[in-house]
Amino acid sequence: MTHHDCSGCGLCLLVCPVWRESHDVRLTPKGRARAIQHGATRDDLAASVAGCTLCGACEPACPEELPLVDMLLELRSGNAFPHCAGKPSSGAKNLLLAGPALRADSERCARTLALLDDYDLAQDDGSDIAAALAAGMRISGERTEAFLAALHGARRLVIADGLLLRALRRWLPEMPICGIGEALLPAIAAKLRAGDLYVIASQAFNQDQARLIGRYDRLRASSGCEMNLDLQRIAMPAAGQARWILEGRRVERIVVEDLAERAAFGFAGKPVLHLAELA
Repeated sequence: MTHHDCSGCGLCLLVCPVWRESHDVRLTPKGRARAIQHGATRDDLAASVAGCTLCGACEPACPEELPLVDMLLELRSGNAFPHCAGKPSSGAKNLLLAGPALRADSERCARTLALLDDYDLAQDDGSDIAAALAAGMRISGERTEAFLAALHGARRLVIADGLLLRALRRWLPEMPICGIGEALLPAIAAKLRAGDLYVIASQAFNQDQARLIGRYDRLRASSGCEMNLDLQRIAMPAAGQARWILEGRRVERIVVEDLAERAAFGFAGKPVLHLAELA
């Protein structure tokens, strides 16, 4: 599917954080699609493409079910996910790809592994590949193949980075893969309480919104916590939740799935916990 499949309905604007901040349609998925339909080139769209946060909120809102994040990455790099045929695995290991923020925090990383139960920490978590995908930089075939080769002994993968999660589902389609929030929900559900703001990692959730929304809605109903879901049940990025707090939303604790998002709430004067700290 391409930008020419966009009907121009504008529903993506309702959830786009860049639109909410700028009110400039040129910086939105709709704006890019309409521009391409009228002859715009990649160079013409450079500013719009660079401004996207890759939160993925637009995808579940799109009635045409366009792969809008893939299409944005295609504009950045010319090839959203370079072809690399991953081999099916018959291994016995479960691996956590922790990403740079969690890997650098040994205590929280150890807690995460303990909650996952019977998972090992992947020595190569592909953080350079995730960064290159986000920036639209070329990834060598040799690097991608070496990364995937290290995962061939795995039975299941838990991924901290939502963009890498998206890529690995294309490269290893037979592998059971999920985000860290989904993997830890059963272990931490009873520890949430009213007064918590639970910040779902938007990239991971939004690409699986239809499948995951029921689980998170049940979690919110049972615990009484608030979540970073808008009225369309789409996860908004952390910056938007920081604005909610600045505008007067009262919270007692902030719980983040993505450890890298802790810094966004440093101003709040409230405890900011990684979900692994709840157990």
